[in-house]
Amino acid sequence: MAHENTLGKIVVTTPTGNVGSRVVRLLLQAGMRPTLLLRDPDRIDAHTRARVDLVQGDQGDVDAVLRATRGADRLFWVDPPTPDDDPVAGHARMGANAARAVSENGIGHTVFLSSVGAEKRHGAGEIDGLARTEQALDATGANVLHLRCGYFFTNLFMDISALREGVLPTPWPLESAMPWVDPRDIGDVAAARLLSANWSGSRVQAVHGPEDLSFSGVADILAQALGRPVRAERVSDEEVRAGLGSVGLSTGQIEGVVGMAAGLREGFTPEQERGALTTTPTTLAAWAHAHLRPALST
Repeated sequence: MAHENTLGKIVVTTPTGNVGSRVVRLLLQAGMRPTLLLRDPDRIDAHTRARVDLVQGDQGDVDAVLRATRGADRLFWVDPPTPDDDPVAGHARMGANAARAVSENGIGHTVFLSSVGAEKRHGAGEIDGLARTEQALDATGANVLHLRCGYFFTNLFMDISALREGVLPTPWPLESAMPWVDPRDIGDVAAARLLSANWSGSRVQAVHGPEDLSFSGVADILAQALGRPVRAERVSDEEVRAGLGSVGLSTGQIEGVVGMAAGLREGFTPEQERGALTTTPTTLAAWAHAHLRPALST
């Protein structure tokens, strides 16, 4: 089957991630042949491999980023988890690589996977690094769209052990509601924007999922979807620090995680309101039944 890249070269980073893999699939289905930047090409299945161009490397390697994006018209950029002791500095370093590629390679449109909370610029833990990336991309003067996404449904996989015991632990106030979103739906928004040619300048689009949820509400939804009792339980920042330290995270990495909740849980309101452009369809109940329930049964 022939592929017609009528929009030019599109580059996708983190193409095997929860969001990136969805972006790749939709681009293929739209008749595109994207270029994928990733560390391990063997993670791409044979059917996809035949329909993409692969560049081995990661976002922390500026030479790989420049090589992958040479001649690119559009870029989907994700700051991956950083091994740096200071995660904010790590994200800023990767964001600087993206900005350099945009400037040197003349990339016309970039869609960046950011987060709700980046609008604060400071005081939101690791999210501050995404804010730094937003600022670096904006400084290029190119067309840039920042997708400020809510709390990923897939974060619940990190609580599998606790959920098996019927507990949903969180450092957030149990009745404080915030946006929750399916990463697949974020991929839909990102792909739509990459395939569209009707936007310009520096823009922000929140991706809030179908509704704002508190952790108490999430526990109730999970109990029904999973067919087992689940209760939300507030844990202190110190308990979070102890748990993260026990799995080998450095002090800087721990504070990056703790700071995300600490910076957004009191009096924070996302810059963009919920509306037609920011609301996505997949409910937590549907996602949990399809994905979390099988994971808990293994």
